[in-house]
Amino acid sequence: MKDANLFQLGYGLETGAQEEEFTRGDTPAIDTMRRDVFDESRDDHFIRDGETVFAGTHLIIEVVNGHGLDDEARIQQAFRDCVDDCGATLLHIHTHKFSPQGVSGVAVLAESHISVHTWPEIGYGAFDVFMCGDARPWRAVDVLSRAFGTADVRVKELKRGEGVVEEAGIAA
Repeated sequence: MKDANLFQLGYGLETGAQEEEFTRGDTPAIDTMRRDVFDESRDDHFIRDGETVFAGTHLIIEVVNGHGLDDEARIQQAFRDCVDDCGATLLHIHTHKFSPQGVSGVAVLAESHISVHTWPEIGYGAFDVFMCGDARPWRAVDVLSRAFGTADVRVKELKRGEGVVEEAGIAA
């Protein structure tokens, strides 16, 4: 079986999921989960912004008329620069170069992720920047503009998990 090594790493072949550190059927105590979402020593803690509580800011960033969107190393460096400028914590980067062109990739962060899929033949890169905790995802916009040599960067913002804490009955 060619995928047998995935089992040794703790990955399920069907889903790619890693086994949780507690036994199936067991769940962490609800009090622990409630405490943890607001534990500011976590990189991915929930954000309080005035009356609003949410998991994190998710930016849909479109790079238009960009240059170098077929360069895997350039994209990896853009991910690293975003992580540094945004104050995030890089865990892992994985990219894939397509033939004849295009790159897909993800930077996994303690605070969530940055991902991309590019269409260099038309100068377009579809980036996803989702960060929780104290990270500052809006700083990624300028980084990507510089990295791909374009002022045409379009952004949509989502506040992920808005209202979920209140619905769960957890005091913010």
